[in-house]
Amino acid sequence: MNKGTIKFFNETKGFGFIIEAETNKEYFVHVSGLVDKVREKDEVTFELREGKKGLNAVNVKLA
Repeated sequence: MNKGTIKFFNETKGFGFIIEAETNKEYFVHVSGLVDKVREKDEVTFELREGKKGLNAVNVKLA
């Protein structure tokens, strides 16, 4: 499980970005990859899965 922070999440459009704590890398997250409802600056845990345009955050849960 990776740890990070929600940088941005647009509920209307259903997507956002997570910044991984260890590497400061940014990952795309789609609403379909959420377990819990998230907002900007929430601490989360997540897994990475290969998507159409690179790695996506999935199984995103509040930490």
